[in-house]
Order: sequence, then C-alpha cells, then structure tokens
Amino acid sequence: MKNFLLHYKKLHIWLLSALGVLLVLRLCRGNRAWMNALADHVTIPLRRGLGELCYRVDFSVMEVLYVLAALLALAYLVWSAAAVVRARGRRVRRAYGAALGAVCALVTVYTLFFFLWGLSFWTDSFQDKSGIYAQPVAPEDLKAVTACFAEQTARSAGGVPRDENGVFSLSWQEILADSPHVYDALEEEFPFLAFEDRGVKPMFFSRLMSRMDFTGFYCAYTGESNVNIDSPACLLPSTVTHELAHQRGVASEQECNFLAVLAATTSGNPAYVYSGWLMGYIYLGNALYTLDPEAYWAIRETLPETVRADLADNNAYWAQFQNSAAKKVSNKVYDSMLKAYGETRGIQSYGTVVDLLVAYYK
Repeated sequence: MKNFLLHYKKLHIWLLSALGVLLVLRLCRGNRAWMNALADHVTIPLRRGLGELCYRVDFSVMEVLYVLAALLALAYLVWSAAAVVRARGRRVRRAYGAALGAVCALVTVYTLFFFLWGLSFWTDSFQDKSGIYAQPVAPEDLKAVTACFAEQTARSAGGVPRDENGVFSLSWQEILADSPHVYDALEEEFPFLAFEDRGVKPMFFSRLMSRMDFTGFYCAYTGESNVNIDSPACLLPSTVTHELAHQRGVASEQECNFLAVLAATTSGNPAYVYSGWLMGYIYLGNALYTLDPEAYWAIRETLPETVRADLADNNAYWAQFQNSAAKKVSNKVYDSMLKAYGETRGIQSYGTVVDLLVAYYK
C-alpha cells in the first residue's frame, strides 16, 4: 500500500494542499472582519485585475475557457481510458492515477472559485453597507408599490422603439453600448458601489444559456459580466445592470436584482429606465398574485398594450424552454450552489427582492 501511495506522491500532495486551503477558507468564513479584509485587499483586486486583461478583447473569454475545459476533459477521458487498456497488469493502479488526477483538477477549480467568489457570500452585503434591509411586507404596501411600478412602467413604455407588433425592438448592440455608464447616478447615492465599468459582453452560446434558464453570467475566473442576447430585449437592460452589480462584489442574487432595478431606473437611458420598471413590476406582480389575485389583475388591467405586448413576448420566449432537461439540471445545480453559500432558500431567494423593493419604495 505504501508503494502504491508513493507512486502518486505528487498527486496526493496536490490534492491534500488544495483540500487544506479549502478547509482553512471555510473555517475562517465565520469571521466577518477577516472575510472583509481578504475580499477588499485580495480577491476583489484580483478579480478586477483579471477583468482588466479579459476586457482587452471583445469576445467572452469565459466562453472560450469553458469550451477549452470541455475539450480538455474529453481528451483526458479518452487518454486515460486508452492508458488503462494499455496498462494490462497495472490497470487498477493506472485507473486510480487517472481518477486521482481528475479529482485534483476539480478540487483545485472549486477551491479557486471559492476563493475568488464564494467568500463574497460571507462579507458585508449591500444591505449591511446601505442600511436598507429586506423586511416583512404588509399587504397594503405590496399593493401600493406594485401599483406604483405599474404606473412608472406604463409612463416609460412610450420612450422606447417598438416593432410593428408593438414589442420593444432596440438591438442588443445599442443596449450594451451604454452599459458602462448606467450605474453613474446610483454610485452618487451609494458611493461604495463606485467601479470603473467596462460594460458587459454578449454570449456566443446565448441560445444554450436560454435552454439552461440563464439570462446572464458573471465569471469570477475572468472578471467578466456576460449576457444572453437571444432572450427578449425588453429585459436585457435590467439583466445588464444585474450582472454589473456582481462586478461590484455583490454576491446575493436578490440584492443584485434590487440593484438592477435601481440602477436601470436612475440611469437616464430610456431603454434601461423602462426595463428596470418592467423588471420590478414583474417581481412585485408575481408576489401580489400569490397574495391577492384580484388586486393583481386590477393593477395589470391598467397597463397599456405596449407593456402587455412585451410581457406576452417574454412569456412566449421562455415557455419554449419550460421542459428543457438542461434547464432542470442547471436550476438544480445552481439552487444547490446558492444553498451551499448560505442562501437557504436557493433559487427562491430571488423572491426576496420584493421585500427590498417595498422597503425602499414604500
């Protein structure tokens, strides 16, 4: 056994080192001061440095890395299988070495992700820094804020270009072009959000992302914000502001949705303003519907045909992926990841954005 273990000494040292770093990080996560210091002085500057490099090119480096990783994984699997077959009398040892190498690589990638992004879940949140906290929502407050958002959505709907069917029709190129400036006004209200934006990148595999139920993705390995440009344009601006919230070190999805609405509606760009009110109305309306369907329909009836056209277009687009196997798998994986980092409600934590919106706007 000793000779067997020593034969893969380097791989064992690699694995134990990666696990050791991961264990230390997880043990320290309960100390908020340490986590804040590590994030402020190491992980955030590192992510921003990676972003500086990756934003020198227009394409998504994240997608390139993922494709390369998939190809390398496939090549490693084929090479390992061939090596095991050739080993004959040493097949067990060779299979163990191949499996150990794969485990080392996976643990290292996960440890790096935990260091670059996972720790952000245990630092001061936007709520901690701003003093705006999600609180239990009174029914009358939810109705009032939902009605307010419906009114603002209706008012801003006429300021955006539309096609012959009345659907929001601004191109993704025009939407993304203004993305580096949409947080300017919000940074004045919350100076700790200040960040030199480089904008967001369109994803080449956007259709695949739709099948996986993703509208955008922030990649900590590259410091890039990426958005799905195949999805309906009416919510693309608010997706942009959501991903740019992650750029600012905000890990919570619910806080990023809240910031997406605030940044979009204060941006001064008509497309972003409309998209922000629309996004907020959708979250609030869904919450109100579960509480009081009659109140929901009464408010929805006040929306103009243009807004209803956008809602119908958005619903029709996502309905085609409703039973997608990729969506079910990705949702389960992402839900597990959120719970592992402390968002105990998983994907349902997206609903908490309603509490923040009501607390801020009521």
